[in-house]
Amino acid sequence: MDVLIIGGGLAGLSAAAALGGAGYRVKLLESRPFLGGRATSYEAGGETIDNCQHILLRCCVNLQDFYKRLGVERDIRFHREFHFLEPGGRASVMNRSLSSFLGLKFLNFSEKVAVARGLAAILREYSKRPDLDRITMHQWLAEKRQPARAVDRFWRQVLVSAVNEDLDRMTARSGFQVFRLSFLADAHAYEMGVPIVPLARLYSREAWQKMGRVEILSRTPAGQLIMENGAVRGAATAAGELHADFYISAVPWERVTSIAPDLDLDVRAFEHSPITGIHLWFDRPITNLPHATLLDRTIQWMFNKGDGRYVELVVSASRSLVEMPREKVIQLALRELAEFFPQVKEARLEKSHVVKEIRATFSPLPGLDAQRPESRTSIPNLFLAGDWTRSGWPATMEGAVRSGYLAAEAVTAAAGNPKRFLLPDIA
Repeated sequence: MDVLIIGGGLAGLSAAAALGGAGYRVKLLESRPFLGGRATSYEAGGETIDNCQHILLRCCVNLQDFYKRLGVERDIRFHREFHFLEPGGRASVMNRSLSSFLGLKFLNFSEKVAVARGLAAILREYSKRPDLDRITMHQWLAEKRQPARAVDRFWRQVLVSAVNEDLDRMTARSGFQVFRLSFLADAHAYEMGVPIVPLARLYSREAWQKMGRVEILSRTPAGQLIMENGAVRGAATAAGELHADFYISAVPWERVTSIAPDLDLDVRAFEHSPITGIHLWFDRPITNLPHATLLDRTIQWMFNKGDGRYVELVVSASRSLVEMPREKVIQLALRELAEFFPQVKEARLEKSHVVKEIRATFSPLPGLDAQRPESRTSIPNLFLAGDWTRSGWPATMEGAVRSGYLAAEAVTAAAGNPKRFLLPDIA
């Protein structure tokens, strides 16, 4: 049977990998010349750069399964230590051990006790409280009387980066899920995987050769789906109408209604949350750390991309930077970076690049989860994928892959030969 997938982000690619591996003939349409959607890389100023640094944790089991299907799992390097830096450069290192948590210098003893109480409360309440989708993580932390500095330096520092949203705009369930799966479920779940190649290389043509009958058509935008007798008959493209037995729309929520206007889908409750990536190239190394989370400033993360001379800085939920001119973003980044790495003051900035992903993720607002659509739609041969659909995860790479696998499962069920692709969470 034939499946046509619209959208070459992680959701569409994972659906294609699953169905292609199961023997389906898959054709995937992507409007751009590269794959990966918002998790990709491209050429800029003579450099190949990621649009933003994307990471995964060991608990992202479906994303790792997708990488194994492509044969690129060795291009992910996992790290067991997190470096927390305070302005002035004082460093704390956290790993899986209790002693490392107790030794964190950026929290005092009472703040560590409060954080421990909060983590214990997550374990108790995760599957019991019915209101976690209706309250924000900020409200829950206030209920638990978490000290302000513990909120700013621990809870916010972890969660804003993980969920790409501020604490007063994310549901408590989203925050619970991050800590439940990455910190509390398994001794190795917290380990952070960082790609060691440009993101686009993870989805190269060579990687798809083992995927069975999967054909990828780049630079091929899809127009409106064509309906006939209550089902999709085909998809309009510049090259003509393409036909399949089943169709998967794996485009962002703001585009789905233009592709499938006959689909009764209300997406008015969805909002975007931006991410900003700042790429800096210096004439000398400014650090030997592989990565670090930076406390008390706008910049949240530093990733060492090339011998300490090329670093990428990340600001999640970066609304304050959206309207800021590029030059001022660079000035802000250099000023703050020098507070953590004194070598910046002596180094010469050779070049820079700023990437503002205005539509990076959807905002996991209270009440939104119930409105996220499932894979199956009211049209019998049309299915949905995307990190904004009801994947069971917030807007992450793992959530996108989960949605692709769920859409693939729905296709196999509709074809009369149901298969399972989704791997269960580790907890």
